[in-house]
Formats: sequence, C-alpha cells, structure tokens
Amino acid sequence: MNFKTVKRAMPLVIIVAAIGGFFLWDSLKADGVPAGFAAGNGRIEAVEIDIAAKTPGRIAKIMVDEGDFVVAGQVLARVDTTQLEVTLRQAEAQKAQAEISVETAKITILQREAEKRAAEATLAQRQATLDMVEKQLERSQKLAASNARSEQVLDSDRAAALGAKAAFSAGEAGLAASEAAIQSAKAMVVQAEAAVMATQAAIDSIKVQIDDSTLVAPRDGRVQYLVAQEGEIVGAGGRIINLVDLGDVYMTFFLPTSQAGQIGIGTDVRIVLDAAPGITVPAKVSFVSDVAQFTPKTVETEIEREKLMFRIKAQIDKALLQEYIQQVKTGLPGMAYVRMDPQAPWPADLEAALIK
Repeated sequence: MNFKTVKRAMPLVIIVAAIGGFFLWDSLKADGVPAGFAAGNGRIEAVEIDIAAKTPGRIAKIMVDEGDFVVAGQVLARVDTTQLEVTLRQAEAQKAQAEISVETAKITILQREAEKRAAEATLAQRQATLDMVEKQLERSQKLAASNARSEQVLDSDRAAALGAKAAFSAGEAGLAASEAAIQSAKAMVVQAEAAVMATQAAIDSIKVQIDDSTLVAPRDGRVQYLVAQEGEIVGAGGRIINLVDLGDVYMTFFLPTSQAGQIGIGTDVRIVLDAAPGITVPAKVSFVSDVAQFTPKTVETEIEREKLMFRIKAQIDKALLQEYIQQVKTGLPGMAYVRMDPQAPWPADLEAALIK
C-alpha cells in the first residue's frame, strides 16, 4: 500500500475507532459497570487563576485575548502608573535633600571638633596662668608675713589669682559646650541618615507598586475570559483576566457511600468524554471528600445512608497534559470509571483506547 492509499484510508480508520468508542461508551452506560468498578458523571475542570490589580488604577493595556495560551512570566496587562511615577520623583528629590543634610551635619561635626580643640588649647593656657598666679600669691603671702611685701601687692596677687580661676572655669565651660555641640552634630547626622533610609524605603515601595502594575502570568495556562477592558478603572484586588492552568486538570464526580468508602488516594481512574468517546484518558484519584456533598433531609436507616454522595476528584497526569496541551479543554462532560478492586482487569475496550 502506497502513501496515497494510506492517506485516503486514515479518515475511515478514525471513523471506525470513533464508532467503536461510542458503542463502548454507550454499552458501559446502558449495561452498567463491571464488577470491581464504579462510575460517575462529571466534567473536566482546571485550576482557575484570577489576574488582579494589586493597587487601584486605570487599565492602560491588555496584551492577550480570550483563548490565548500564555507562559509563566509573560506580560498580560499593565495598569497606568503615571501618578506613581510622579510620586517616585518626589521621593527621589526628598532623598537627595536628606543626603545633603547628612553631608552638612558631617561638616558641622568637623567644625565643632575644631572648636573643641581650640577650647582645649585655651583651657591649657588658662591652667598655666592659674598655676603661675597661684605660685605668685603663695610667695606674696610668705613675704607679707615677714613684712617684706606690702598688703597692696598681696591684694593685687589675690585678685590676679581669683581672675585666673574664673578664666579657667570659663574655659572648662567652653570645652563642655563644644563637646555638647559635637554630640548634637552627630545626632543630626543620625537623623539625616534616618531620613535618607526612610525616603529610600518609600522609593522602594513605589517601585514595587510600579512593578506590580505590570501583570504577568504566574504559570502556563490559557486565557479563559477578560473580566475588564482597557480604560476601565479597577480597585485594589480588581480582577482583570481569568486564566485556567492546563497543567492542573481534573474531573470531579460523585459516588455513593458504599463505593466512595472503598476508594483511596492514588486509585486508578479512566475518563471517557462525551465529545471523544473513542479515547480513554488515564487519571488517578487525588481527593475523596470526608463530608457528603448532598444528602436526604433525614439520615436514619441504612438505605437512607446509601443515598449519601461524596465528591471524588480524578487528577490527570501533568506530563500527559503537557503533551496534549493544545487539545485540553475544560467544561467537557463525561464518565469517570474507578477501579475499586486492584486485581480486576480493565475492560478491554477501555484499555485499548487508553492514551499513553
């Protein structure tokens, strides 16, 4: 058989497979489920992600359309940042002023330290003068005791000593004042540096808000629908785009008490969709509800308890989803077949149509 013959025969093969799958699906629904298995109706679902604005603003641009496939990190939309950029420039100007204040305070410290050195030199000079006049007074007192010096000279030496002590005390006060001025200038430096850090923190915060105004896809997926349009004003947390994560797809279905109680996490599941009855999708149980989802009004007898229905989630393998990512669609109804008995062989038709 040549290539053209094979090409002409392919549609027939697909039709036959689809018809066979349909009869399989129909027979399973009509004739019941084999022993060791359970079945439930469900729909294909996926994890939904809302892309929302972190801060209020006007939507400047939306870069995707409904149905588009997107990858993690791809830019999806932007919120207008004009006001934030103005605020950023104001904060940067405040930071520049604070940095100038730091330099000014440091120069003030140098001035105060120079004043301190001058005060120390003055104090040392006055200490020397005080020592000298005190010695002179001591000599005058001895000479006056022997009448070798007049009282007038003694009084003059006493006055000189008192003046020298006063000048020395003033020098000590000046030195203390210069030390206090140095500490004040250092405090000004700390205050100015704190202002620099505060304005830098404000700048960082504004930049984060600007970055957050660019909305990116957190993971691979498909745009399900646009919640808002360009030009609209949204509040903080306002939804703009809804994504579905096609790498996290599952079917939710319900089983009664007697069957749900026999199913554990990791149990094999086969999914047959109404739209593709000739294909069997492998999955595994990833969740079994511990609370009945819907029940009769009263639960008093064993028969009534059997009416309790529990939610089951069958997770489709992520690697398989990636391989057929373009064909994955949510919302499709179908049947989920669960193997409760690990030893029970899968029906041959289900296994033959299994995607691998």
